[in-house]
Amino acid sequence: MSTRAESVLPEHSPGSLPIGILLAGLVLVAIGLVGVSNLLTQGHSAFNTGSSGVVWGLPVSAYVFFVLSSTGLTFVASVAMVFGIKAFYPIAKRCVWLALATLIAGFISLGLEIGHPLRMIWAIPLNLQVRSPMFWMGAFYFLYMFFLIWKFSYLQRNDWDSPASRNVGIASFVTVIIAHATLGLVFGMMAMRPFWYGSFVPVYFLATAALSGLAFAVLFTYLSHGTDTSRMEPTLRELMERFIPKIFALVLGVVLVFHLSRTITGLWSNNPEISLVMEYQVGTWLFHLELWLGMVLPFILLLLPGMRVQPMIQVLSAVLVLMAVFIGRYEYVVGGQIIPLWKGTWYPDFIAYTPSFTEWGLVALGGGIGLLIYAFGSWKFNLREQPRHL
Repeated sequence: MSTRAESVLPEHSPGSLPIGILLAGLVLVAIGLVGVSNLLTQGHSAFNTGSSGVVWGLPVSAYVFFVLSSTGLTFVASVAMVFGIKAFYPIAKRCVWLALATLIAGFISLGLEIGHPLRMIWAIPLNLQVRSPMFWMGAFYFLYMFFLIWKFSYLQRNDWDSPASRNVGIASFVTVIIAHATLGLVFGMMAMRPFWYGSFVPVYFLATAALSGLAFAVLFTYLSHGTDTSRMEPTLRELMERFIPKIFALVLGVVLVFHLSRTITGLWSNNPEISLVMEYQVGTWLFHLELWLGMVLPFILLLLPGMRVQPMIQVLSAVLVLMAVFIGRYEYVVGGQIIPLWKGTWYPDFIAYTPSFTEWGLVALGGGIGLLIYAFGSWKFNLREQPRHL
């Protein structure tokens, strides 16, 4: 039986905008346009990457971060839309729109990193490199974006669980699982890069995607309500106080175990191209910022019953977790390249890489456009909407 509900409380008065998010998006886009200007005038020489060293730098790391966060947001929305757990309906529509915004942010980061984004649109599909996981990654992510837009159109018409709406939700869920798997294979199948290589990579990406998706859902849900649960509809307040903090803590705990086991295994490895890179990363301040401030601290906060129900604690945990996941993407992508390919451990030193301003600008542009897309959705659509029978 389909559920066609009217809005339950308008998110914003007609014509209003989430000003803070809008301003943050505009600032990031302005910074990003400077980076794009450098790219147009200098080409890839504006990057600190090169064919003899680190080829995939910060923009590729940001691409992985954004698209896997989109995957995680779809997981959160699918708890209600695919698996029928009605308690998650209050955040389902917001998560679908956020999934679309973060996916586009990832596409922007990758497209500008390639250098010929318009050529990419027709060259990659027409080349038909069907034996490459990159080909299928792009194909399934674009198909996933199509299903996201289609599903959101059903939600905007207040069609939550008619057979057609539910089938589109299932299609988006299945498609993003396949896209996620192919992205994991892009790295996990590279035997010449031992730091990346392994069958566990899609599973690790799956767990970290769920974590960043939950963090985005928590952060933007609270920002849209002024971090004040009294402004929330009762079903949403119950979800954010009872269920989400516990699930957030559970997923964070799983990822923390993944992270520690991967670190210990890497340090113990008899393959020097793994152990030396892991020793190098463990000795950096970024690693400890990621582990202690970005994972251990929020995990402890979310374990304490009196703390995890507080809005500011959840917001702080979400921000710290997103920081940790972003650092983790950067460490993984760059770490697999700092030992020169084919030269091995006898090479005297690691390849030095520090992202250039242009690379940071492209990441800022992707993130800024993602924020503007979210702000537009908050302005034009009722992202707080849920089935009235709840």
